[in-house]
Amino acid sequence: MKTRKAAMEMSVGTLVTIVLLMVVLVLGIVLVRTIFKSGTNAVNEIDAQVQDQINKLFADEATKFVVYPPSREISIAQGDSAGVGFSIRNVESGNTKTFRYVTAVKDTEKARVRRDCNINNPENLLLLGGSEERIKIPSGNKMETAKLIRFDIPKTTPLCIIRYIITVTCIDCDQRDYGSTDFDLKIVS
Repeated sequence: MKTRKAAMEMSVGTLVTIVLLMVVLVLGIVLVRTIFKSGTNAVNEIDAQVQDQINKLFADEATKFVVYPPSREISIAQGDSAGVGFSIRNVESGNTKTFRYVTAVKDTEKARVRRDCNINNPENLLLLGGSEERIKIPSGNKMETAKLIRFDIPKTTPLCIIRYIITVTCIDCDQRDYGSTDFDLKIVS
């Protein structure tokens, strides 16, 4: 009789342990989901704020494109990722025009970056938004949503300043060269 009672007590103890573990698991899942949901909302708010700032930079009607931050300098720590936002306005008269942009290291900078920073291919730091083939913008309007050029800086990347350039071309305009602007990427520790 004592053996059955001991077996029964062990079974009840095991069941209680399993129930408690399931409760902890469910609470953990709810907590993680809440954290990710609030993180996503924070990213959307930042995007809205950046979009608002970019719209303010278009105060002059003749401005073709803008880069945010307006200082055109970003600092990214080794092991982190961040980027710049930019937008294009179609100042061409007529119909909708098609634009293309390319982000690259300035030609005059490539040799210096290889020599002084020991980075052989700085274009590899680009994670997102290096180029896009076709962006259609109606005459007198700007892009509905700004583009993000994002950089991923590995922990092993040497500290350095790299000057990138965004070159915009208008595919179906009389003058294809629409303009360019540069910005500095500062890799910090």
